[in-house]
Amino acid sequence: MIENNSPESALSALVSEALSAGHLKKLVFSKPADKSVLRAVGTAHMHRGIKTLFIETSFSDGKVSHEPIPESSVTSRVCELSLQYSQINLVCDCGQAELRRSQKGKSALIGGNALRKAISNAPADFSAALEELDRKKNYILSGGERFLHALGITDKSGRVHDKKQGKFRQINRFLEHIRDISPHMPENGRLLIYDLCCGKSYLSFAVYHYFTEIKHREVSMLCMDLKRDVIDFCSSIASSLGFNGMRFVCGDVRNTPEGETPDLVISLHACDVATDIVIDAAAKMRAGVILSTPCCHRYLSERICSPELSFVTDYPYLKRKMCDSLTDALRLMRLSAAGYDTSAAELTDPDDTPKNTLLRAVKKNVPDGELERRKERYVSALRFLLGDGAEDFLKDIR
Repeated sequence: MIENNSPESALSALVSEALSAGHLKKLVFSKPADKSVLRAVGTAHMHRGIKTLFIETSFSDGKVSHEPIPESSVTSRVCELSLQYSQINLVCDCGQAELRRSQKGKSALIGGNALRKAISNAPADFSAALEELDRKKNYILSGGERFLHALGITDKSGRVHDKKQGKFRQINRFLEHIRDISPHMPENGRLLIYDLCCGKSYLSFAVYHYFTEIKHREVSMLCMDLKRDVIDFCSSIASSLGFNGMRFVCGDVRNTPEGETPDLVISLHACDVATDIVIDAAAKMRAGVILSTPCCHRYLSERICSPELSFVTDYPYLKRKMCDSLTDALRLMRLSAAGYDTSAAELTDPDDTPKNTLLRAVKKNVPDGELERRKERYVSALRFLLGDGAEDFLKDIR
């Protein structure tokens, strides 16, 4: 039983006020009492014309549940939920508040009074804060595509399986990046696309579908990976779908067939230096566009030797985090020195995957003088990070 003047009651009232005024951005429930639950996140929506707190609960077995709570029930339902978690964070566009509960069961609301005052002083604008829940999300894929069902992402009716929601969002977001780079690809004729270290080929099938079924282009697509069972599985799916322009090859991407210049090279989550192998192979072939999402980053972390950065490298956790970013920055500098315009972006929602950086490179005609300056800048960065080991960086993987 929750008392009317308890921290839980005060938080619930704050949530209701924030939702009503249009200032609620996110309500995060963490540290659950039930160990089968990971966490729950609430966001503001309109559902059938009613202001609604939409709760998405994630479970340890990969399942996800959804609960729309109408405005009239928010206070009571949030009170009930607050007993199931030891930490609840209310994030608004005008401030934040946090409910904490100790192991002894004592709770406290931090920042509640300040947030209540901020909500009352801020102009209410509910429409600007909400996404219409009833409105179909503007995804490139609907869920009804046959390849999604063949890959186990959707059922026969086109409904996305609960545990595949993140993958579905990731695929759609990647296709948005594909759409963005399309102007840098040939407008006519057959497109040549490589997926190197393709794995289960979620993106291979999505990209092939996008260009052939949505853009109505002729596509020749080569997908390579070292795992024979994966290649055989994907090849059988492509055959069953009639994706005749897809070819799956088991082999090392360093042995990618030469003699052709691909319009697009993609690679999703190639592990550690496999990403560097893909990047180097793509640049060697002078690929028109390169899109790569790296996975783990161990190589540089094991070799970095920079006294100037010892204040970071002395701490293993911070060293690893820093080397993740430095590794990707060096990859982009290497591509820039090979004549590419480069950038880094967020692939999708970090909640869907922690491996969330997308490296993008577009081939350009760069004057020789500018190329030399880029190469010098890259070599200078290597020397700063690796000292005497700069000359040997990545030589052992070629």
